[in-house]
Amino acid sequence: MTKRTLMDINVQQQRVLVRMDYNIPIEAGTERLIAYDHRLRASLPTISYLMGSRSKIILCSHLGRPNGTVDEDLRLSSVAHRLSALLPRPVQYVDECIGPKAEQAVKHMSESEILLLENLRFNPGEESNSAEFAQSLASLADVFIMDAFGVAHRSHASTVGVPSILPSASGFLLQREIAHLGQGLTSPQRPFGAIIGGSKVSDKIKVVETLINNVDMLFIGGSMATTFMHAKGYSVGSSGIETDCLDTIKSLLNLAKKNNVSIYLPTDVVIAEMVRSPAQHTQNVPIEEVPKGWSIMDIGRRTIDIFKEHILECRTIMWNGPMGVFEFPQFSEGTSVIAQTLASLPGTTLVGGGSTAEAVEQMGLVDRMTHVSTGGGASLEFLEGKMLPGIDILPEIDIEH
Repeated sequence: MTKRTLMDINVQQQRVLVRMDYNIPIEAGTERLIAYDHRLRASLPTISYLMGSRSKIILCSHLGRPNGTVDEDLRLSSVAHRLSALLPRPVQYVDECIGPKAEQAVKHMSESEILLLENLRFNPGEESNSAEFAQSLASLADVFIMDAFGVAHRSHASTVGVPSILPSASGFLLQREIAHLGQGLTSPQRPFGAIIGGSKVSDKIKVVETLINNVDMLFIGGSMATTFMHAKGYSVGSSGIETDCLDTIKSLLNLAKKNNVSIYLPTDVVIAEMVRSPAQHTQNVPIEEVPKGWSIMDIGRRTIDIFKEHILECRTIMWNGPMGVFEFPQFSEGTSVIAQTLASLPGTTLVGGGSTAEAVEQMGLVDRMTHVSTGGGASLEFLEGKMLPGIDILPEIDIEH
């Protein structure tokens, strides 16, 4: 059995409500939206198909965390403007997601026209999965398409409420996410490697455990590596560590040894006296020589070379989490070189969402990866093997049909 897809449901001349994930880094400024539009571009195949089906296309999304109130800085008008530049026809925008204004905008739509509703999270009913809010959204359409992988792990009105009311299916973006991430874990070309970074070990413990049971090589950087190194007995200066994860990490290291998985941790690191940019003093030191009062900010040059050498041996690579505080140019080398190495890899490269996707997008390397996920937390939960509510709610069909 498999989930019903856009190709399996009648959308011809129908009012189709599509849950997208347009939660872009708006803080970068609307003028820089063109540089951070991967999620918008990833949604275009579904929109184009619906245009060809002469559907009335009603897009909905959230943006940021307005906590159920209207936030002028988080309106979706700039998203509509950018989508209009990416599509062959303009995207209309209405500054409400439900109510008379939204209903009138839908009523006056023509075939193949596209309408973007206002930020769903301006209404408290979205995150509380209000039945009333879900019904109001559903009343705008005849069919629902789920294409927001980035929020598929949320039980919100637009992800589980609406598909319980309307005939529903997955869009092309959601299908791609499931196919690429699923295949990466179940039938990868080997050697299969995974690169894990970012800040919190506790957020990725289950993912690391899953990967150790699947990969041949595991590369660990970022603050993740700091806690791992501390668990191995190294001094990490003033770097933050998660002490409640130390016993679990030791168990994971033993599991890796049992499974013959090669784990690569930093042998040297870039350190700074203060976590700010530009830091007053920085050094590249062996991991054994991190002094008190200094914090680890990036993997070091020797580590970069070691990681690069073994990454190039892989035929499938998954990457989730930067190697350092890449937002600061002087601590971005590790993340930058890893991204460039993956971009040159002849095999399959799967990049997790969130800050990793932003880093790849910032470097203009999205099109040189096999797949860049649009989901941060959702991709992690998917890799853990969890069932995501926004996917689970969709009806199944017999794959033979």
